[in-house]
This record gives sequence, C-alpha cells and structure tokens, in this order.
Amino acid sequence: MRRQIIHIDEEKCNGCGLCAAACHEGAIDIIDGKARLVRENFCDGFGDCLPGCPTGAITFEEREAPAYDEAAVKASQKKKEAEKMNEKMSAAGNQAAHKGNRMHAGAGCPGSRMMSFAHREEPVKKEESAEEAVSPAASRPVSRLMQWPVQIKLMPAEADIYDGAKLLIAADCTAYAYANMHEDFMKGKVTLIGCPKLDAGDYTEKLTEIIKNNDIKSVTIVRMEVPCCGGLQRAAENALKASGKFIPWQVVTVTRDGDILD
Repeated sequence: MRRQIIHIDEEKCNGCGLCAAACHEGAIDIIDGKARLVRENFCDGFGDCLPGCPTGAITFEEREAPAYDEAAVKASQKKKEAEKMNEKMSAAGNQAAHKGNRMHAGAGCPGSRMMSFAHREEPVKKEESAEEAVSPAASRPVSRLMQWPVQIKLMPAEADIYDGAKLLIAADCTAYAYANMHEDFMKGKVTLIGCPKLDAGDYTEKLTEIIKNNDIKSVTIVRMEVPCCGGLQRAAENALKASGKFIPWQVVTVTRDGDILD
C-alpha cells in the first residue's frame, strides 16, 4: 500500500540514537553508527522521532510500504517489557553477591582498587608572588578524572560508578596529543583507556560486559589517527552491537600534532 512513512538521510545522520529512543514502536535501529528504519510495518507515520533529531536527517515521504502492524508492535513491546523485568529480577537477586565486588573491585591490589573522585568545578588559583601573578601557570587546571583505575583491563565489569554514566573510551596517546583532554572529553564521563597495539587480546568482551551490565547513557570513542587505533574503535563499536542496547555514540579522531580530524 502507498502511505506516509519516515525517511532517514544517512548523510545527515550522526548516529546519536535519539530517534531510536523516541520511536516507541521500535521501528528504528542504530546500525554501524547510523539510524535506519529496519521495521517499516512498525512505523505508524506519526513522526515521534522527528523533533528530537539534531541534524534534520528525518523527514516524511509517501511511498509503497507495508501497512502499520499494531498487533506486531504491541507483541514486540510486551516481549521487551518482559525481558527488562527478567533482567531487573535477575539483577536484584544477584545484587547482594555482587555488591562487594562493585564497591571494592581490585581489593587484592591497592593500585587497581576501585575509587571515585569529586573535583572542584573551576580551576583554583594558588597563592602567588608578584612575579607569578602574570604567569599562566599561576592557575592550576582541575583534573576531570572521575575514577580509578582507568585501564580497560583493570576496570570491573560492574561498578556503581557506571550507573547513569557517560562513557569515554580513549586511546592512551590521546591525552598526550590533545592538550585539553580533561575539559573537552573527560569532564563528566567515566574514562576507560587502552592501546590495542600494546595490550594482548581484544577489548570487545570486556567493553560488552560493561555496556551490557550497567546503565550507560552514551559512549564517546577518542582515538588517534594512526591505523592501529582502529582496533580500539572496532572493539567499542562491536561491544555496542553485542550489548543489544541502543546507546548514542560518537567517534573523535585526534591527529598526531594535537588537532581534531574533521
């Protein structure tokens, strides 16, 4: 039948995931970092997904499409609700057993024991002499690191620090190449770092556990422009897919001389 249905311009789409979250029928998925209408019979043509799109990638079009299948939508919604309820019940049943691990992960080694930090909002000026008063060094920057440890392999799969967190997955070298790493990327995020060229194995399994087992709100991947950093990006992307969740994510590439690659 010919009817009104949404159209997604993949060139404009930034993969933020807001449209997928706004579509109560579940017609939209995020695939390879782009929003796609994967269930045409789930799209009711009302456009709940339109207002939230920050890039204007979603519009209406009239074309041949399957009829809106309300029964299939309701069945899918009931299935998802049941799955969420099962997950909550399972989590509640295991909460006591996991609480010690969540709060004291890495207790066997002081260097990998889980800790969270609260920092001042603004840099604090230290006491300065007349000579120092004109020096930029007189104002000490504030660390934006929210937790310890930071290495992907040392981070627990579950921890209270992840609850409602924005996740930053960054290549080791980015903090040295990009001067304003703390303010531009780390502020307000749980930071995980790694180097696929130096670390043995793949990060995918660990990142999947973290994303799947916790209430992660968004994922930012910051990598270097060098080819080996592609391993970190692929691991994060594969983890997002394997988690089964629709989470807004983005990739930022830093050049070797400290710029952001457009």
